[in-house]
Amino acid sequence: LEDVARILTFILEIDRLKAVLRKTRPLAIDRAENSAEHSWQVALLAMLLASHVREPIDIARVIEILLVHDIPEIEVGDVIVYAAAGPEQAARDLFGILPEPQSARCLALWLEYEERHTAEARYAYAVDRLMPILHNLQRGGGTWRQFGISQDQVLSANAITGEVLPDVWNDVRAQVVACFDHMAADTAPSD
Repeated sequence: LEDVARILTFILEIDRLKAVLRKTRPLAIDRAENSAEHSWQVALLAMLLASHVREPIDIARVIEILLVHDIPEIEVGDVIVYAAAGPEQAARDLFGILPEPQSARCLALWLEYEERHTAEARYAYAVDRLMPILHNLQRGGGTWRQFGISQDQVLSANAITGEVLPDVWNDVRAQVVACFDHMAADTAPSD
């Protein structure tokens, strides 16, 4: 029963992920999304786009990775992809609440995501990168405008999406370019 108690303690601890606000805003409401909402949405997106991935993957493992990938944000907050981050100690502390072997399994999944040495981790990372792009596109540049992010930064930081999901990325990349063209036109001085 001690193992069950530790699992329940962990589940209640990660409830705090719902309070971690991200930079992006959901489309349906005018507030920042939280990291728990984001994790659910990218897991669903990964499941739905699995037939478009370039290399063979185990989709169940991808979803497991996505379910744990943002948990350290409980301690370090949401870190915009264009900034460096290093939440490994937070991951070790939070997953350390769990009994073995669950603690080691969750930490291994999180490290797999961070290191991106497997097809599953690369796909999870690519889909994780894709979701904020979709939000920004639907919001006319959203946080790209807010934080002064350039088109080159967006394309560079999200290049893995093109490597993993080339057909999807071709379409999304064109939308990114068009969005930045539109943003530039909005800020250009009129004659």
